[in-house]
Order: sequence, then C-alpha cells, then structure tokens
Amino acid sequence: MGSMNKFINNRPHKKIDYSNYYFILPAFLFYIIFVLYPLADTFYTSFTQWSGIGEKKWVGLENYYNNLNDVKIISSIKHSFILIIFYSFFPIIIGLAIAGIMVRVKVKGIAFYRAILFLPQILSMIVVGIAWRWIYAPKGPLNTGLDFLGLDNWSRAWLGSFDFALPFVGLIGTWVMFGFAMILFIAGVQKIPTELYDAAKVDGAGPFAEFFNVTLPALKGEIIVALVFTVTLALRNFDLIYITTGGGPGTSTMIPSMFIYKKAFQMNQVGSASSLGIMLTLLIFTLISLILITLREKK
Repeated sequence: MGSMNKFINNRPHKKIDYSNYYFILPAFLFYIIFVLYPLADTFYTSFTQWSGIGEKKWVGLENYYNNLNDVKIISSIKHSFILIIFYSFFPIIIGLAIAGIMVRVKVKGIAFYRAILFLPQILSMIVVGIAWRWIYAPKGPLNTGLDFLGLDNWSRAWLGSFDFALPFVGLIGTWVMFGFAMILFIAGVQKIPTELYDAAKVDGAGPFAEFFNVTLPALKGEIIVALVFTVTLALRNFDLIYITTGGGPGTSTMIPSMFIYKKAFQMNQVGSASSLGIMLTLLIFTLISLILITLREKK
C-alpha cells in the first residue's frame, strides 16, 4: 500500500493549459450576446403581446394558436415547400447531371466554365432580384424574345400572374443555387477512385449505370450537405421575394418570412411575429433533422 501511495505521489502530474479557454472566451461571450440572448428573448416575446414599445403582456400560446389558424400563414408555408423544389431539388439534379457529364467528358477550360456557372451564387440577392424583375417585366427580354419567335401569346406579366409568379420566382432560386451544388458535386467526384470507373467500364456499364452505381453512391455526403443548405435557404428566403414580388400578387408568393417582416415592422405585432419566427425555426430544424436521419450512413 505504501509503495502504491509513493508511486501516485511521485507520478508526474499533467498541467492543464487554460490558455485555449481564454482564447475562445471572447467568441463564446459574443455568441451568448448576439445569438443565445436574442433567441431566448424572441422565445419569451413569442408568448406575449407587444407592439415593440412599452411593456410586454403575457398571452401564453395565443400567438401560436392564431398563427396556426391563419389560412394565409398556412398557405405561405405551402409556398415555402414549393420553393424547396426550385431551390433544392432542381439545383441538385442539375448539379449531379453536370458532375456526371464531366466524369466522362473532358472539357478544356473547365475552371473558367465552373467560375461562370458559380457566379450567381456570389452575387447579392438584391442585384439578382432587380435583374430578374427586369427580365420578367412585360416589356423585358423574356417577353421580347417570345414576341420575336412568334410566341406572343405566351407573353405576360410573369411576376404579376397569380399562376406563374411563384414558380418563376422559384426558377430564379434554381439559377442561383445550381452553381453551388455543381461545385460541391464536382469536388466530390474528384475524390472517387478512378479504379471504380475502370471496373464499371470493364463490366460493360454504360453512362447511366456508371452514374447510378458509382458516382451517385459516392456523392451521398455531398448530397446531404447540398440538401441541408438549400432547404434551409428556401425556407428562410426573404430578400428575393421582397425585391421581386413583395409577396404579391395578392398573397400568391407570400412566405413566412414576409409575414414576420410585415407583422413586426408594419403591423406592430412583434409578439405574433416572434411566435411565427420560432415556428419557422422549428420547421427548419425538423426538416433538416429528417434529412440527416434519413440519409446518414448506417453503421
């Protein structure tokens, strides 16, 4: 026993270095002040009736109940799910197609083409919205081109149409997002061992069989990242809708973030806006969790 105590006492003790903790402390404080505290305050405000000035009046779940029973808000959530198709599914399909083609076809100056296709991703959404609003205008390039081709019956005020406004705003999202998906998938393709493609060719696999049996399974991680990023962007989209249609015509392009803005800054219903913001956050968290649970690697 004595020898054991002597061994423990003589054993060199590892000195804890607290310098790393001091290094991250300022960042942690900023995170608390600018992320956690506003989130907690928004959560509390969502249970109150508050105009933005004066005292907050506790109303419990009334704001949530009113939002869930508001037909316009429910319709706006449906619009967000439609935008997911344009912001997420279409860009991913296009990005996968481009990545699959580049595996089999060697294109000269590929870096230049990738930069051009990725350009919409780095542009300000305000600039994108203004540009496409001009393209979709009644006298804009799109209608002018249709008239030139003799398809003047197709010309219309695209963003002023109850039927076409939402999908055509969604197409702008597709144009913006497919460059991100393409770059992500091309980077993933470059990590796939060439031996797998050689083996597929030896087995007589054609382009489609090679894509679905080699390329697509190897890009599972990149697809998950693309889905998480694009679905989140589709659900919290605001600037593009605000610049192009403002939620109109009528409420045909209204989305939850537009209602949050109108309730908080135009109708002075900050409590209701906060509850809708919490609902939107929970919706995004739920969908992202489902994506990760469904597509994650099974051990």
